Amino acid sequence: MPLRARGELAEIVFVDDGSTDDTRAIVAEFPVTVVAGEGRGPGAARNLGWRAAAQELIWFIDSDCVAEPDALARLVACMADPRVGGAGGSYGNMVPDSLLACLIHEEIVARHATMPARVNYLATFNVVYRRSVLMQVGGFDERFVTAEDCELSWRILAEGCELAFDPASQVRHFHPARWRPYLRTQRRHGYYRALLYMTHPQYAHGDAYSGFVDHVQPPLALMVLATLPLLFFARAWWIPVVGAVCLLAAQAPIMLRLMRRTRQAKYAAFAPMGFVRAFWRGVGLAHGTLAAVFRRGRGRT
Repeated sequence: MPLRARGELAEIVFVDDGSTDDTRAIVAEFPVTVVAGEGRGPGAARNLGWRAAAQELIWFIDSDCVAEPDALARLVACMADPRVGGAGGSYGNMVPDSLLACLIHEEIVARHATMPARVNYLATFNVVYRRSVLMQVGGFDERFVTAEDCELSWRILAEGCELAFDPASQVRHFHPARWRPYLRTQRRHGYYRALLYMTHPQYAHGDAYSGFVDHVQPPLALMVLATLPLLFFARAWWIPVVGAVCLLAAQAPIMLRLMRRTRQAKYAAFAPMGFVRAFWRGVGLAHGTLAAVFRRGRGRT
């Protein structure tokens, strides 16, 4: 959504990237510029959106998010510093009755609480970028169906810009409430993380949002899967067991932070959630690594 310099919306650009409901009819009732997407993922859709805009400041917000009244003003205030190429914010939870949605949301809040005012990663569910900076770096890399926001952040940083973060700028989000779709999404995240870290290996150890303990979990889960046959050998059964225990223990720091912050025992469920999630991310990571290596072997990028 393009912005005027003083922070007011100058135009709303809606990219319809293959909706199958009444979205088009609903949007037609409002003064909104509709751009037809090509079904090639969020990066490609966002590129169509910002390129259709004329203003210097572009506010990206996901279609399943509801902005708080001051969300935009807070981000625009961050952009007052000319060194800042982009500014992002945090989430609210639109599905408070779902345990899964609450686990996802509180984990994000816990991570955002530790992020400084200047970061090396911004997500695109609630972010303002300068159009000139987007033009400078060529916009989103459309190879990425997920992780396109990380990849863009890192190229913008490489151009010498700063990225600002204000957790008080919030958009309420419909976090997943069903396990199967959520885990499928995590597998897809793992798949594109392989290409992401092959493209930017300097961030494979972590960034402002996630650290080494987070990044090592999918490979550790793969190790557990690969060593499961050792359970049937008397002298080696302990290897997958130790790996699984380590993977479960890796969930403890976030789980304890959630329980301390909320004072609710239900957030102990984060440990098994994170444990299972690591396996789905690991399978996606393995698939993505093999696919990327195969493409490189055939001379494709």
